[in-house]
Amino acid sequence: MDKDFALTLRLLDEALARYVRPDTFPLAIRMLKPGEAVPEGVKIPSKTMGEQWIVCQSIGVARRYGWGIAVGKDDVICPLAAIAFGFRKPNEEYLKGFVSVGMYCKDEQAAANLEASTWRFEPGTYDYVCVAPLNRATFEPHVVAVYANSAQVLRLVHASLYKRGGRVVSTSGGRLDCAEIIIQTLITNEPKVILPCNGDRVFGMAQDNEMAFAFPWAYAHEIIEGLEGTHKGGTRYPITVAMRDTVKMPKSYQALMKKLINGDSS
Repeated sequence: MDKDFALTLRLLDEALARYVRPDTFPLAIRMLKPGEAVPEGVKIPSKTMGEQWIVCQSIGVARRYGWGIAVGKDDVICPLAAIAFGFRKPNEEYLKGFVSVGMYCKDEQAAANLEASTWRFEPGTYDYVCVAPLNRATFEPHVVAVYANSAQVLRLVHASLYKRGGRVVSTSGGRLDCAEIIIQTLITNEPKVILPCNGDRVFGMAQDNEMAFAFPWAYAHEIIEGLEGTHKGGTRYPITVAMRDTVKMPKSYQALMKKLINGDSS
């Protein structure tokens, strides 16, 4: 545990703003265990607004509105997310791929395989998913998530490998990206690149030019060091393009320029 997580949150947010420049707030995400208090300033939609929000929607609100949001059993009306985060127990219909046949899979066997491969917490492990912008979080996160374009995510991949090397290895089922961002990252304890799913695009307003990058909180200082180090090494965002050579102008432009030069020398 980071003894001064508030300072680390600030330094990480500053590094991301300087070296990555995401369009929306980078997010601090914490899973709250049974009995763990909801952090100060965090809204629970079912209690605060009388509304039920799903996880990807909550992520979208947090990164665009700048709100702190916690959603749990009484909030999440997406059955797939409710099961994945352990707020509801999986039943036979779910395990057989009830909602995936025809929509994502050809038949029941393929759908069952898809559900079996979904990242999940054991039922009852956590009460809430808590999400807030890094610069407004009042809690120590388990996971940090950044939505960005592919070049910005590339910079985060560079940063995550700066100290350890190797590769960033991720899995994607093409749906339920909330589980891939949070559960996959927590269970594997490694950074991940995530494709926004249909639900995130419809309810979380993820755009076609966006991806997500998530990493465990334990990587925070490595990400800061990696962004700084690779920037000094010349790998930067915006990506530096080849603009230094003398360009070749159209022939008519060249002829006019020659006349201008000859006119100046006469």
